[in-house]
Amino acid sequence: MSAATGLQVPQAMADAILAQARAEYPNEACGVIIGRNGVAERLKPMFNAAASPTFYEFDPKDLLALYREVDDNDEEIIVIYHSHTETEAYPSRTDISYAGEPGAHYVLVSTREEIAPATEFRSYRIIDGVVTEEPVEFIL
Repeated sequence: MSAATGLQVPQAMADAILAQARAEYPNEACGVIIGRNGVAERLKPMFNAAASPTFYEFDPKDLLALYREVDDNDEEIIVIYHSHTETEAYPSRTDISYAGEPGAHYVLVSTREEIAPATEFRSYRIIDGVVTEEPVEFIL
């Protein structure tokens, strides 16, 4: 599945993202998936410097270290993910305004009680403020 038609994510990474979201509840969890040529290779959970149930923010030092690491390893950020604790897995106005990586897939998971123990795992492209949901294929 190419970037134009959706996101392929290893099931183990999706499970780890959902576990992180549950573990960091009631605050939003966040992180990235790094890879090459659009292929997800490794998961990197990040610290939510905002420590908030309604907002996430990468620590500026962590973000700088992430960009250096990705650059040094000739990798790319494939996915930027975070959780919504009490709302559906759809980008908020804040999420849209901060979406600055046009090549990234923006994954949102929801841990709201109405759907527990299930969770939502959805992916979007956010380019110039336009949100487009895309299919997600879970692979081995």
